[in-house]
Amino acid sequence: MARTHILEESGDQASPAGRIEHKNIVIVGAGFAGIGLAIKLREAGFDDLVILERADDLGGTWQANTYPGCACDVPSHLYSYSFAPNPNWSRTYGKQQEILEYLRSVATEHDLALQIRYGAEVLDARWDDSQSIWRVETPGGLLTADFLISATGVFSDAKYPALPGLETFAGKTFHSLHWDHEHDVTGERVAVIGTGASAVQFVPEIQPKVGTLTLFQRSAPWIVPRMDRTTSALERTVLRRLPLVGKAIRGGYYTLIEGFGLIGFVDNRFRHPYELLGKWQLRRQVRDPELREKLTPDYMIGCKRAIFSDAYLPALDQDNVEVVTAAIARVRPHSIVTSDGTEHQIDTIIYGTGFESVPGAFERFVGRDGRTAAEVYEKRPQSYLGAALAGFPNFFCTLGPFGAAGNQSAIFMIESQIAYIVDALKTMRSRGAQRVEVRPEVQEAFLEEMAERSRSTVWLTGGCQSYYTTADGHNAGLYPNWSFEYRRRTSRFDAESYEVSA
Repeated sequence: MARTHILEESGDQASPAGRIEHKNIVIVGAGFAGIGLAIKLREAGFDDLVILERADDLGGTWQANTYPGCACDVPSHLYSYSFAPNPNWSRTYGKQQEILEYLRSVATEHDLALQIRYGAEVLDARWDDSQSIWRVETPGGLLTADFLISATGVFSDAKYPALPGLETFAGKTFHSLHWDHEHDVTGERVAVIGTGASAVQFVPEIQPKVGTLTLFQRSAPWIVPRMDRTTSALERTVLRRLPLVGKAIRGGYYTLIEGFGLIGFVDNRFRHPYELLGKWQLRRQVRDPELREKLTPDYMIGCKRAIFSDAYLPALDQDNVEVVTAAIARVRPHSIVTSDGTEHQIDTIIYGTGFESVPGAFERFVGRDGRTAAEVYEKRPQSYLGAALAGFPNFFCTLGPFGAAGNQSAIFMIESQIAYIVDALKTMRSRGAQRVEVRPEVQEAFLEEMAERSRSTVWLTGGCQSYYTTADGHNAGLYPNWSFEYRRRTSRFDAESYEVSA
């Protein structure tokens, strides 16, 4: 299956020697998915591979996001590889730097240094149908590959709001994904736009430092208790000596989080205990009745991402904080004016507005018919099992549309996709096949199944708008079933669903 030769080329695409490097497998992204893929592919005997990473370090989301308070919202024992348990987590929920160090240690343990190329952003990746190869442009030049695997993740490109007059603002602006650590907000009049998971984490960190904090809220998030704590030395010792205890803890967290599916896609009446918990948290932590009313969500829990936090609500109930629910009408050089005519004096604007729904790299993956993966996605979120895409031969991905879960750790879904992709390549190797592409009719049947199962989900009927849904009100890509059912479906490569040829 592998073609480890060097292709002869002429013209601008060629190296000075007229030779282009060829790899069996090119993986795009060195986050959790890319690192896990490389490890499992090498274990299966696929050594001719490279990971292209645009940053100067591995880690993906956990390398890029360095804002104050950045941490995981899934317990660390579950938000880690099942094949690389870590008994040494310092907290229930790992913080950014600790998660990044974990990923570095796993990569080092599996000797991935030579497989990762940094500063190697994919500028263009184009399928060559005549030679059945991918042609991949990077700042370092062109290389070709038999297989292209996207492991870019879904939180890789910042999303900015369109605000009239923003270009006139004289102060500092930045997004949580690109936190400006050189800028000191101490004593400043700071505006935070957005109330998603990132804002919920950084607001409590900056609130005690700023002069005033004005939070512009489009809709109030559901906040439920996080119950984070430090782990003791005794706990870590037990986990090191008794690995089965760690597996049991992981299993317990898996079961607990999987239960959110009862709200998501089983019956939204299961939401009531969770909503009562959120309302209890709000009443307990916010003294001001008027503020409490602003912070009470007007949609069903689970309609958009519920957030675990014990610090966010108390931070908003402070004298130097104002929560503004009126829409932003205009930005001026030193202020923000809302639709009710109020002018808020501002020195710095911080965006907590989340991420683009389509990873930027998808705009540069060009399939068999000349369309990019982003163009295909924008027409309608689509894939097969979140791992393959019709019209894109020898292409696989992780966390593609309908390959992510609203009720489970992303790592569980990623590991399911890794197993599926590795089995696909092993199947091709055993058959001596060179080309694979999911059948369009199989993908269409899968999408129809996803649409039918999504009709009564809380994501579509819960009374909100979020990145869980498309602009026209359809499921944007969450898998509307149990994650263990997804694990079963991806436990083997279903070659009968694909065109597989020599």
